[in-house]
Amino acid sequence: MQERGWDYVDIIIVSGDAYVDHPSFGHAVIGRVLESAGYRVAILPQPNWRDDLRDFKKLGKPRLFFGITSGCMDSMVNHYTAAKRLRSNDAYTPGGEAGFRPDRAAYVYAKILKQIYPDVPVVIGGIEASMRRFSHYDYWDNCLKPSIVSEIPADILVYGMGERTIVDIAKLIQTNAPKQEIQRLPQIAYLTSEVPDSEWDTTMLSSHEKCMADKRTQAENFHIIELESNKIKADRLVQPVGKKYVVVNPPHEPFTQQELDSYFELPYMRVPHPKYKKRGPIPAYEMIKFSVNIHRGCFGGCSFCTISAHQGKQIVSRSTKSILDEIERISQLPDFRGVLTDLGGPSANMYGMKGRNQDLCSKCTRYSCIHPNHCKNLDSNHHPLIELYKKVNELPYIKHAYIGSGIRYDLFTQSNGGREYFRRVVTKHVSGRLKVAPEHTSEKVLKTMRKPSFTMFVQIKKDFDAICREAKMNQQLIPYFISSHPSCTLSDMAELAVKMKEMGYRLEQIQDFTPTPMTLATEMYYTGYNPATMEKVFVARHPNEKKEQNIMFFWYKPENKSVIKNILMKSNNKAFIPKLFGNR
Repeated sequence: MQERGWDYVDIIIVSGDAYVDHPSFGHAVIGRVLESAGYRVAILPQPNWRDDLRDFKKLGKPRLFFGITSGCMDSMVNHYTAAKRLRSNDAYTPGGEAGFRPDRAAYVYAKILKQIYPDVPVVIGGIEASMRRFSHYDYWDNCLKPSIVSEIPADILVYGMGERTIVDIAKLIQTNAPKQEIQRLPQIAYLTSEVPDSEWDTTMLSSHEKCMADKRTQAENFHIIELESNKIKADRLVQPVGKKYVVVNPPHEPFTQQELDSYFELPYMRVPHPKYKKRGPIPAYEMIKFSVNIHRGCFGGCSFCTISAHQGKQIVSRSTKSILDEIERISQLPDFRGVLTDLGGPSANMYGMKGRNQDLCSKCTRYSCIHPNHCKNLDSNHHPLIELYKKVNELPYIKHAYIGSGIRYDLFTQSNGGREYFRRVVTKHVSGRLKVAPEHTSEKVLKTMRKPSFTMFVQIKKDFDAICREAKMNQQLIPYFISSHPSCTLSDMAELAVKMKEMGYRLEQIQDFTPTPMTLATEMYYTGYNPATMEKVFVARHPNEKKEQNIMFFWYKPENKSVIKNILMKSNNKAFIPKLFGNR
């Protein structure tokens, strides 16, 4: 501030992550967007909430508002494993050191700031706030919590990707616009005593109290929320909480390519703040510093994923020029050696894809464009992506451009250029391992997950191996799997273990299902119903059930043999024992 000649700032952004001025870190993007709109912005990263709160006072009182984000991850997911054990590291902190952000960081920061500066507006955003905007199941407290705006003293919640919205908020606060005018902005949520009139169609959800009393009601609520979040033009949703109402305005229409390009072209330093040099590298930054995000959004609709709920179902792709310009900036970093670690996005191969007839898309409520079948209106042409890869590989300062993001192999079968794309990826863009996510082998579980049949993975594995043989390359296809997902039983996991043995896999890339707010799978876990069909769903909730499912991944470890045998015997699944361990 002294170097810039500032004696005040307009906006202070408080973040649970260390400050990395890079377009993969939300606080940096929002800060740069506000700066480009003419505001003085300061970043307050990982303030100490345990002492006399001096960190919250160092930058003074902002002229307009505080912006709060817990960081790139929900703080509870960041802190705890699926078994609710405290993690020993934090990828968004220098040296990977844990303990630099509180549990439920958005809640904690907001309460502290309102205590110190009661008259300064507080705007919350980021993944933690976005996914908790309605009544939601909290796995860590094992209860249904109301909307985050009803529990903390935040004036406004911005959900989703908030670049447009945060600038609109800043403009209105700067002009002393009345609260009612701010509350008419798209893509915000707020708490109110009376529901104001609106030009948007409004859907009234069941109250938080009714959802607490009846899990089926909560499932029905979520079904409405998901339907509306899939629309380009959605309804305003209102949920009573006690004697007040949580109002969630519909989102903005998707960004244009020009808007998205402009956010990536802001003057990021692309490195962590120099204050962290003595504390060690930031693991999350080290992973992405030589990667490029080429699009936003995902139309996959997986039950356990929050991407479409946060970024939207519509794909917004950057222009080729914007991507090549960013790669040129990366090439100028002092430690760049010509290798891009990722040229991808939420799903690496959705770049440039959209509905052929956008009028149909504007009326669509499907949760996925490719499940349970490939939408006839979807233009899933892979050729624009192939051409992008070619242009990147032709750059004189690029030795290798790898695809580190997962690819959707269920886009290949009905896609123009899908097979050509797959061959190119395998032969030119894999650094030894290609990641894909079949997630399970059971057709029943895959249907609940909204994932394609496992037979498709088997075919892709054959194709992958054939391409590698022809090209005389020694590469691996690495599958990701999940245990304990709703509808998954112990016998489903034993079947998975047998199939992996038959295919010659000894799995490493696995996870136990962790319920996170505002996913379909989490609603199934909590309510026992599938909100899309209202059918009852089996759920492995007890920690022992989850452990027993998870250990099936590691059938090949000698120390697990007797444990797995005992589990299979007592659960009437002994038929799997000879398939895993032989008849001896």
